[in-house]
Amino acid sequence: MRIAVVTESFLPSANGVTTSVVRVLDHLAAAGHDAVVVCPGPAPRSYAGFPVVEVPAFSYRGFRAGIPSAGLVRALDDFRPDVLHAASPFGIGAQALVAARRRGVPTVAIFQTDVAGFARQHGLAVTAPTVWRWLRHIHSYADLTLAPSSATLADLAANGIGRTRWWGRGVDTTTFHPQHRRTEPGRALREELLAGAGPGTALIGYVGRLAPEKRVERLVRLASLPGARLVAVGDGPSRPGLERALAGTGARLLGRLDGPELARAYAALDVFVHTGTTETFGQTLQEAMASGLPVVAPAAGGPIDVVAEGMTGYLYAPEDDDALERAVRVLVADPQMRARMGEAGRRRVLPRSWEALGEAILGHYRDAIAQTASTRV
Repeated sequence: MRIAVVTESFLPSANGVTTSVVRVLDHLAAAGHDAVVVCPGPAPRSYAGFPVVEVPAFSYRGFRAGIPSAGLVRALDDFRPDVLHAASPFGIGAQALVAARRRGVPTVAIFQTDVAGFARQHGLAVTAPTVWRWLRHIHSYADLTLAPSSATLADLAANGIGRTRWWGRGVDTTTFHPQHRRTEPGRALREELLAGAGPGTALIGYVGRLAPEKRVERLVRLASLPGARLVAVGDGPSRPGLERALAGTGARLLGRLDGPELARAYAALDVFVHTGTTETFGQTLQEAMASGLPVVAPAAGGPIDVVAEGMTGYLYAPEDDDALERAVRVLVADPQMRARMGEAGRRRVLPRSWEALGEAILGHYRDAIAQTASTRV
């Protein structure tokens, strides 16, 4: 197959959309398919042997947003895809879906970003109905819309978006593994993070973008819990304020980490905490579970499907900071419970390979192609 992947985010940006697109491209390359990537610039010139076409873009709160342009349409016309994959379409993805419909190209859209929730977190709640109207319009051009969780599928249905199916997210259980804690670099990192802390101190960790929509200010009260030290991995516009709020607490902000460094950071932790309430999935939860950590996350959106309440961690009422703190306190105080939940969490994510999800999305492509062909008869 020839697949045109139009994505609102790509390398070097690190986020859930980029990760999913990269994993899909890896699978397409391994399976012998052909692809082109269209994304906001700047970006690499190629990935996995596939050409990457940049479109003009602007920055907003640390995001690079692509601008619809004639270059995008030219890229599609030059490549002549069998199917269009629109990753989290909103701007250039919307243009691509419209262009594909006019050319009779089958389309699969991936709903991955809760844009309406993002608007609310940035003080723009009044715009949420307008955002949903725009999303309905965008997805009306998609033959299939794939979403990563039952909560997201319900949101789409409630807001009038149809032709939906489930398509989850995989996790690399080889890269993210508890064994990193026992290696020499892993032990050294943990010793560094615990320097000056009392015996038995537990490391509470957060990994993700440091931005208003992630509600990272909620981490501050966790930094003062007895017997615990806070570790945050990531970067973003909220970092300066978070650094000021955590000054003098002993908390450690490690900045953005990737690859082996990120895997070691996960494995060095004792408890993983997620604070955002607008996640359509929650990939960092899976990575933490693969690393053998119990997780604490809001009972909203994607985490509802990821976390087995009381078995692999705890789900708290999304707006209840006291409930968040209570759940973390329980885990900080009970190393045996942490070990049991961490082991159960790893077992839960072991079957969720990117290879299986890559094969699944190829099936969705074929279904979209067959559906388009049947309407032409």
